[in-house]
Amino acid sequence: VQNEIDVGIMHNRIVLAGFSQGGALSLYTGMQLATPLAGIVVMSGYLPHESGFKITAGLEGTPIWHGHGVVDPLVKMQAAMESESAVKKMGATNYTLKPYAGLAHSVNPSEITDVLAFLERVLPPDDSCRIKLKDPSEMSIKELKGAIAKAGLGRLAIGLMEKREYVDLVRRHQEGKL
Repeated sequence: VQNEIDVGIMHNRIVLAGFSQGGALSLYTGMQLATPLAGIVVMSGYLPHESGFKITAGLEGTPIWHGHGVVDPLVKMQAAMESESAVKKMGATNYTLKPYAGLAHSVNPSEITDVLAFLERVLPPDDSCRIKLKDPSEMSIKELKGAIAKAGLGRLAIGLMEKREYVDLVRRHQEGKL
């Protein structure tokens, strides 16, 4: 997480998410960081090492969304309910546990839809976070060729001679017209 913050991603635009053990690590780690995140997603996970878990002051309101299959044979539904209880008892105020009837140790379309809704809520559109692509007309030939190679457009660049042709190819790719 710190590496992402170090390269300019704002902490309030980061969500830790995982399935099973990945969900367990997301929950355990996300609530003990130095700065709050946008949220945490746990799918078929649990709170590991409860005796060593403590919520960092100021992170109590971090949104946690936890989806779990009712018939999960690997991580029992009881473990999910105990995790929710323990995390709330330690001070979490925004924990949602959603059971999925008939779901084993897996995900289903309904759960993915619910995760998407959670992500849309905790990561609303923010133009200040949009990646600003360099205008191809301001790129050097070397930059244009690099962009073409990185985008996997090399076959479309065969025979191009003029800078304007490279600019047009990159621009059409940026606009989604290829």
